[in-house]
Amino acid sequence: MSDVRKGAVTLKGNPVDLAGKALAVGSQAPEFSLQNSALEEVTLASSNGRIRIIATIPSLDTPVCHAETKKFNDQAATLSNVEVLVVSMDLPFGQKRWCGAENVDKVKTLSAHRCTKFGEDYGVLIRGGKLDRCLSRAVFVISAEGNVKYAEYCGEISEHPNYDAALAAAK
Repeated sequence: MSDVRKGAVTLKGNPVDLAGKALAVGSQAPEFSLQNSALEEVTLASSNGRIRIIATIPSLDTPVCHAETKKFNDQAATLSNVEVLVVSMDLPFGQKRWCGAENVDKVKTLSAHRCTKFGEDYGVLIRGGKLDRCLSRAVFVISAEGNVKYAEYCGEISEHPNYDAALAAAK
């Protein structure tokens, strides 16, 4: 049974419970297996040797998630040896449609829809309430060796992360 962090974040001021433990800077990033828009398995190890920015979001079809993914897509082209992964519970088909409609081609969208393990391991799985089983907004920077260099759990899901801090940690 996973640990549940009660009220670690809010949604429009209302406490939200997150399953799992928060990742600590310096710890080893948990391995994962997620699906890309071609329905292929993508793991953390798939990009070993590169720095990874992993942004978790509730859904691409919400205004802040939409803007965040577009912002990371714009920044991804300027980053050397960095892969940007945007993870949500959206189905891979919806992610593919959204990326095509928005001309998002620099970030990789990944779906955690098949199980809750990724959300629990990264401490972002929402338990209960209106967004049950969605992922909370967070940004992680993982080193080429697989260590957590930066972790931001956004205190309010409807607000943007600190882009400058995440991008600085990736450089």
